[in-house]
Amino acid sequence: MQDFSDNELLAYLQQGDHQAFSILVDRHAKKFYRLAFRFLNSCEPSQDVVQDAFLALWEHPERWNPNRNTRFTTWFYRIIVNRSLDLLKKKGGSAQEETPHKDLEVAQYDSSPQESQLLDGERHHQLTTAIALLPKNQQIAINLCFFEDMSNKEAAEIMEINLKALQSLIMRAKSNIRKQLSKEKVI
Repeated sequence: MQDFSDNELLAYLQQGDHQAFSILVDRHAKKFYRLAFRFLNSCEPSQDVVQDAFLALWEHPERWNPNRNTRFTTWFYRIIVNRSLDLLKKKGGSAQEETPHKDLEVAQYDSSPQESQLLDGERHHQLTTAIALLPKNQQIAINLCFFEDMSNKEAAEIMEINLKALQSLIMRAKSNIRKQLSKEKVI
C-alpha cells in the first residue's frame, strides 16, 4: 500500500481502511504541520490543527471527491489554511510566539559560528514577523509559494484565485515585506 497514490489510498479510506489512513497521515502530516506553524507560530496549536483536520477526514472521508480534478494535497492544504486562520480569529488574530533562536546564547563576541547563527536567527525572526503583519491572503501566497515550494498554479488553486491574482498578491507581499524590513533596517 505504501506505493499507492493518494487517490488510491483515499478510495480505501472511504471503505474504512485504517492502513490507508495511516499511510496518508505519515506521508503528509509534516508538510501540513509546517504550513499550520507558519500561521500559528506555535507547536501545539499547529499539531492540533493538523490532527483535527485528519480526524475530520477519517470521520467523513466522503468529503474528498476525486471527480473535482483537484489533488488531495491541494484540497487538504486549503483545509489546513482555513483551520489555521479560524484558530487565529478565535484567539483575536495573534498566536503564541515561539522563535527557534530564543535560546541561543553567544558565549564570546568573537565566536563567529554562534554569532552567525544568532544573526541568522534574528533575520529569520524579523522576516517571520514581517510576514505575520501581511494581510492574510498575502501571507498565504508567500507561505505556499516560497516556504512550501509550490508552483504558482498550485498555490492559486489552493487559494481559489486565478494565476494573475496570485502573482499580484506575491508582488504586493514582497513589497510590504521590504518596507517592513527597511523600517527595521534589516535590508
